[in-house]
Amino acid sequence: MLVKAEKRFDPEEVIEEFEALTKDAKRVQTETLKKILKENSEAEYLKKWCLDGKTDPESYSTCVPLVTHKDLEPLIQQIADGSPLPILTGKPITIITLSSGTTQGRRKFVPFNDELTETTMQIYRTSYAFRNREFPIKNGKALTFIYGSKQFKTKGGLLAGTATSNVYRSEQFKKTMKEMHTPCCSPDEVIFGPDFHQSLYCHLLCGLIFHDEIQVISSTFAHSIVHSFRTFELVWEELCSDVKTGTLSARITVPTIRTAMAKILKPDPELADKILEKCLTLTNWYGLIEALFPNVKYIYGIMTGSMEPYLKKLRHYAGGIPLLSADYGSSEGWIGANVNLTRPPEMATFAVLPNIGYFEFLLLRDYDPKPVGLTDVAVGEEYEVVVTNFAGLYRYRLGDVVKVVGFHNSTPELQFVCRRNLMPTINIDKNTEKDLQLSVEAAAKLLTAEKLEVVDFTSHVDLSSEPGHYVIFWEVSGEASDEVFQDCCNCLDSTFVDAGYVSSRNVQAIGPLELKVLKKGSFQKILDHYVGLGSTLNQFKTPRCVGPVNQTVLRILCDNVVKSYTSTAFG
Repeated sequence: MLVKAEKRFDPEEVIEEFEALTKDAKRVQTETLKKILKENSEAEYLKKWCLDGKTDPESYSTCVPLVTHKDLEPLIQQIADGSPLPILTGKPITIITLSSGTTQGRRKFVPFNDELTETTMQIYRTSYAFRNREFPIKNGKALTFIYGSKQFKTKGGLLAGTATSNVYRSEQFKKTMKEMHTPCCSPDEVIFGPDFHQSLYCHLLCGLIFHDEIQVISSTFAHSIVHSFRTFELVWEELCSDVKTGTLSARITVPTIRTAMAKILKPDPELADKILEKCLTLTNWYGLIEALFPNVKYIYGIMTGSMEPYLKKLRHYAGGIPLLSADYGSSEGWIGANVNLTRPPEMATFAVLPNIGYFEFLLLRDYDPKPVGLTDVAVGEEYEVVVTNFAGLYRYRLGDVVKVVGFHNSTPELQFVCRRNLMPTINIDKNTEKDLQLSVEAAAKLLTAEKLEVVDFTSHVDLSSEPGHYVIFWEVSGEASDEVFQDCCNCLDSTFVDAGYVSSRNVQAIGPLELKVLKKGSFQKILDHYVGLGSTLNQFKTPRCVGPVNQTVLRILCDNVVKSYTSTAFG
């Protein structure tokens, strides 16, 4: 009997397929919607809206309402609790994805299925095919800072874990990484270890052991890569000792990790001396990644949105190695691939794959916008994304704001702008996460003369006294004078350009901004808190605004304040 040969991964073939899909995006979108609605026609949710077998976009948008996660939460909970009915999908949901919980202060349950794993692999293959044109990869390994979260069973017996864990545990993921010549250099026992501090240490150690084979350094988010090399600064001598003696540090106590690492860690005094020499010759760790991993082609991870503040530090570590922003997606599924690799990460664009979901867009400047289809968006406009996916989300408002910067064939290229409604309003102010980031960047420039940097930041709206005011929390890499911090505080207040904020400050309807400087390690405590709740380091995003629902994080921040300054910017 002839065994069917497995199809070889061909990057050029993947690009050809992508070009064909994007040239006919409108038809592909109509077919994708039809497929989703037919597959799930038995779902209670769709029956409720009386589609009566209709699958065209017009009937769909007329019959089925726009929703948020809050609207679907009771139904997702029924699925998690084991309801036998086909509630949101025709086929049973077998896995639940957990969001990180850092944006809204609590973790969301999102349905996940094999189709979403497949769309993830399609995004991975597409973006890799374009990357491979610019930066060809030969057989090698990737130093990938990934971590599997603790999975648990819901009341109804469904497995629940982070989106990344659901993907990393799949055989499809390992197969795809192998096809793309970038298997992770760390064993599974390290990736899925129960203690992320120990896993991170071993990721770094594996990277050193295979330093000549490493061609890509990546993680889900830029923050995780920066955090990893900040950790390297603290433990590099211990790592050198492990390499030299072939004996794993006593800090690694998990038996499965120790056993797995024993198979690859052998005494290598020559390599240890080489690492030692390189580390000692670096100035303030500039070019650390380039020095340790001579064959790395690029550094890869999500670098847009709340990750932009880490790019300065990542460039510092990278030296001359290019930074490439990974694709655009969320816990609810993927949207677009980065196919324009010559753009800097801050300007990254994402071409929407028209067959991985059905997409609509709400024009941001309209008070009551009518959703438009994927191919009907206008260049230069900002929209909120609405997703219909293969795992039971129908006309789901993602809460992301994107700008259409052009088209790739007939599919739009999107730039991520920010999360919608992330910053609470005190009066008529409408500041966004992006406005906060720009304000912090401007004020942080005042620290450069002191050779200091803002390690991380967040904000809070204090309504405990009248009028309410903004509080910005900073962790800084060293000490600065009160005069410098006061100037930073005034700069933070005066660089919010939103007209509602400026006018409210001028008439004192919003009080003077406060800058609170935190102890070193405060944001590590926040990270530890989220990991303790079951999130993972590679999924972690520092919450840029801490609301009243997030009392634990607010307490961590307030307990670690060492200095406080009040703005005098508006007299």
